[in-house]
Amino acid sequence: MALNEYFRHSAAVIRDKRWPALRLAAKRRDGFKCVKCSAVGRLEVDHIKPVRTDPELAFELTNLQTLCVPCHSAKTKIECGFGNEVSPARAAWRDLLATMAKPQPKESLCLSL
Repeated sequence: MALNEYFRHSAAVIRDKRWPALRLAAKRRDGFKCVKCSAVGRLEVDHIKPVRTDPELAFELTNLQTLCVPCHSAKTKIECGFGNEVSPARAAWRDLLATMAKPQPKESLCLSL
């Protein structure tokens, strides 16, 4: 999907007079922090199910989430086909490698041959 097509749907929502109050309600509900990484600061309100696919949910608080700019950008890129979502298997492999890279306590080492 082209970005201009993607943003055309969102633009109609943010111009609506209901949007400012709904946006504030979503941020308040989420504790004024990103629901993905808990960042604070510049936050955006995202439609969990995109407006282009589910326009009837555009003004439903249950379809909104507060995201920081990096998390929102990553989600949008994936939705537009420009990003790569990390598969559970790849995430598990990354976590295993990170664990293996940490120094292990001496008692956990096998000293017998």
